[in-house]
Amino acid sequence: MSRRVGIDTGGTFTDFVRLSAEGLAVHKVRSTPQDQSRAILAGLADLDPRGGTTEIVHGSTVATNAVLERKGARVALVTTAGFEDVVVIGRQTRPELYNIFVPPRRPLLRDPTLVFGLAERLDASGALIEPVDEAGLAGLAPALTAGGTEVVAVCLLHSYVNPAHERQVAASLRAAGFVVSASHEILPEYREYERWSTTVVNAYVTPLIDRYLSRLETGLGPGVRFSIMQSNGGSISAGAARAQAVRTVLSGPAAGVVGAQAVARAAGFERIIAFDMGGTSTDVSLVDGRIATTTESRIGDFPVRLPMIDIHTVGAGGGSIARVDTGGALRVGPESAGADPGPACYGTGDELTVTDANLLLGRLDADLFLGGRMTLDVARARRAADRVSRALALPVEEVAEGVVRVANANMERAIRVVSVERGHDPRRFALVAFGGAGGMHACEIARRLKIATVVVPRQAGVLSALGMLVADVTRDYSASVLRPVTELTLRDLERIARPLVVTAARALAAEGFGPARRQVETSVDVRYSGQSFEITLPLTADYRRRFDREHGRLYGYSNPARPTEVVAVRVRAAGLTDKPKLPRRPVRRAFQPVPVARSRATFDGRPHTLASYRWDDLAPGARASGPAVITGGEATVVVPPGARFRVDGFGNVVCES
Repeated sequence: MSRRVGIDTGGTFTDFVRLSAEGLAVHKVRSTPQDQSRAILAGLADLDPRGGTTEIVHGSTVATNAVLERKGARVALVTTAGFEDVVVIGRQTRPELYNIFVPPRRPLLRDPTLVFGLAERLDASGALIEPVDEAGLAGLAPALTAGGTEVVAVCLLHSYVNPAHERQVAASLRAAGFVVSASHEILPEYREYERWSTTVVNAYVTPLIDRYLSRLETGLGPGVRFSIMQSNGGSISAGAARAQAVRTVLSGPAAGVVGAQAVARAAGFERIIAFDMGGTSTDVSLVDGRIATTTESRIGDFPVRLPMIDIHTVGAGGGSIARVDTGGALRVGPESAGADPGPACYGTGDELTVTDANLLLGRLDADLFLGGRMTLDVARARRAADRVSRALALPVEEVAEGVVRVANANMERAIRVVSVERGHDPRRFALVAFGGAGGMHACEIARRLKIATVVVPRQAGVLSALGMLVADVTRDYSASVLRPVTELTLRDLERIARPLVVTAARALAAEGFGPARRQVETSVDVRYSGQSFEITLPLTADYRRRFDREHGRLYGYSNPARPTEVVAVRVRAAGLTDKPKLPRRPVRRAFQPVPVARSRATFDGRPHTLASYRWDDLAPGARASGPAVITGGEATVVVPPGARFRVDGFGNVVCES
């Protein structure tokens, strides 16, 4: 059996899960933000010193960080003359409605002199109005070179319906030696601002992803199949990721949702809310039997209109920094201590973080962190808390509990966004908590939301890395339609989708997947005429009726008599991978485990006796009541007073209250 490794690079730790004939093995190392490949290569050497790995699936934050920190490439934009300001104007929405001093949006195009309007024009049907200005096209290469361009984004007005002009421009620039991102290759859909933005983001991160992947491939050496996780929950080859780097911007969080669904389904839970609390942020996603995707995503200030798992992110994690604002209120996040310097208790930081607060409340064992591989510095955490304590004139314990409550409130709001605000009752779902810190906060948050069951997977601290081994290889394709439903038959839509299906089949064949290991799904974006947003539905004979039902569920009303139009056809193709089998042991008759220690901990301002358990010591069938803390090699679970927990056959901790 080959050795496959999933690798998730987070803000604080880099996680590894290896699948081989010996079963699953996990590993965790501190991230190296200056060069993430260093932590990956070092961790692989620890996990697999004999170098037997044959396949790696990796989720990276390189693209995300480049956009958020404005550290991407020097991009030039070539567009239809007269539309040079589309990426600056955007949608003219105001992020702060009552603030007249909102600073203007800063586009990723750092130099306005690198925006070039080219004389050419097609109409909305793709018919020729004005050919490409050959003289203007010939003059682009010298101007781009003089401006120090690293990569060119080509976005012409109606290339989504007829890419002929865009292909001509892209071919000319590539022949001149430039790296080009063309919008018809990245997002062949209407809405010029979103198409421009997605293409520019792709151009902005492409050189960084290329250099990063090259360093990794050099370090890995020959003979290793190397894939990258996408934001849509599937993986692609490193070569495909180089061409469309924008598809990797949320790869780590997406893998976490895939892993959460796989673990929850094995444990008997189909309806879940995935709750991933890491060192820097918390990602939440609702799975109602099927992972939800969306094309309405943003990275920082910039729309990225590609299929992504529907994930809501807040700046609350174990490394989130607590501070007192100018009004004297306690704030937690979104700033994070990250991996360097990290929380104060890690021994190098000086700021009070959520992890420090949990330690000071007695909810972390300083000697058993990461299964005993790392000792936490309680005195340093207390010194960091003292500064906030003096500013608020409150005891350290009250400050620490306040930090946890503020962080919990931020994460509770995030769960409400993906559930209550979208027509779902969170009480009908189980909360699947993972990430290094998820199990420490999940029970208290679930109690606030009246969620009865919390599942903390045995692989909670490395679940995103596990999700990468579960994920299929996927490709997404789309084509604009923009026609009334009354003018379209099912056969018409299938004919529009057919070239996309053929392209998808070729791509999967190139990845090594034969017909028996391919799965293709076709869907349509539908809306009432005059609306600005669509609902994506499977392409079936009754898609029109299904649209009315889904519109009613989402928005509270529907109108079957109202004219409707199909905006786009989508094809999602999956190459089905071999899924790892989660280890399962027989469940013994319920028994009370013996704690390895008892200590004092604070909950709701009152001291309690806390029972400590080692996760590795808890056999399936173990049951106990809180308050308790369960410490594992990659994650910790806190069971508050009044809650109970049991261990199932997969080693998951299932909490109920």
